[in-house]
Amino acid sequence: MQPTMKFVMDTSKYWFKPSISREQAIELLRKEEPGAFIVRDSSSYRGSFGLALKVQEAPTPAQSRPGEDSSDLIRHFLIESSAKGVHLKGADEEPYFGSLSAFVCQHSIMALALPCKLIIPQKELGGGDGASDPSADGRASCLKKSAGCHALYLSSVSVETLSGALAVEKAISATLERDVLPTPTVVHFKVTEQGITLTDVQRKVFFRRHYPLATLRFCGMDPEQRKWQKYCKPSRIFGFVAKSQTESQENVCHLFAEYDTLQPASQVISLVGALLQDPERM
Repeated sequence: MQPTMKFVMDTSKYWFKPSISREQAIELLRKEEPGAFIVRDSSSYRGSFGLALKVQEAPTPAQSRPGEDSSDLIRHFLIESSAKGVHLKGADEEPYFGSLSAFVCQHSIMALALPCKLIIPQKELGGGDGASDPSADGRASCLKKSAGCHALYLSSVSVETLSGALAVEKAISATLERDVLPTPTVVHFKVTEQGITLTDVQRKVFFRRHYPLATLRFCGMDPEQRKWQKYCKPSRIFGFVAKSQTESQENVCHLFAEYDTLQPASQVISLVGALLQDPERM
């Protein structure tokens, strides 16, 4: 039976480990069967993903890449993200996929440019049950104070003195009514106690922008639940409102669409909400 997209998404907690290191991925896969894999955030290429894959046999010297331990049965690949979707770096024959789940699903049916097909895990890799990880509690408390996701940056709209959900609604309406809709750009959207930092993955529109917590007013989904559909699959729209960096009396609403169902905007939205209500900030 071929895996379905629903099955791939339902099991993503076992194979999508965004915050683990390359060394941790190797350790989890060491005793697994060929085809076992983990997808994580790339530490070297911001906005891309690392794919660690257990293979049947080590690559020959001709196949191995510089710096790769050819005696190891765990190979590493880079999955690049752009507004077109995600794509295996260096594999021109591969298509772009609309999401990480679609990439994994297709590569579990056929290997394409990978050395073997991906085998979808149905339990925690490395023999763990997910509950026995001693660093999990520490990581959970860190996650409460920071959250991140990839998103499609759409536009920034002046909303005068509006600040709540109404500002997001008005900004989206203004954007959708434009004669020429903006071209979305993939950004990494990170929230910490310091505020919101946006990094343009391909440096198309900007390199990095930071919005200090003191300037933030609101963050939320479109109250009208409209979807963004230009240049990508229909995606939910959300935005945050911050003080204008040029006009002291005005607010600006920055709009985004969700990039991948594995990284919903809900985490960043709820963290911004929690930070804005933090009594220590008052």
